[in-house]
Amino acid sequence: QLVESGGGLVETGGSLTLACAASGRTSIASALAMRWFRQAPGKERAWVAQMLPSGATYYPDFVKGRFTISRDNANNRIFLEMNALQPNDTAVYYCNINSDWGLGTQVTVSS
Repeated sequence: QLVESGGGLVETGGSLTLACAASGRTSIASALAMRWFRQAPGKERAWVAQMLPSGATYYPDFVKGRFTISRDNANNRIFLEMNALQPNDTAVYYCNINSDWGLGTQVTVSS
């Protein structure tokens, strides 16, 4: 089971850090892939960050330099630090670990 938290309302240029807590059979330490996605109203779900077991991270160009994915193996959580937020970052953000998905957390960036 995955549960996201940390979403909310922030002004343009602001920052938020999302957390994804894993429980049950889902282990961050042994995950094959850890990702964050987002889905804006009327749009398809889009990938925004990925971390491999090696610690290597990948981002699409539209968030590169602003978003950072990290993990806490001891507490079975992953994070998404988001800086310089813009109104078009408004979306529901989901964490994805292997084949498991959370229910999402809403991020709203006001202009």
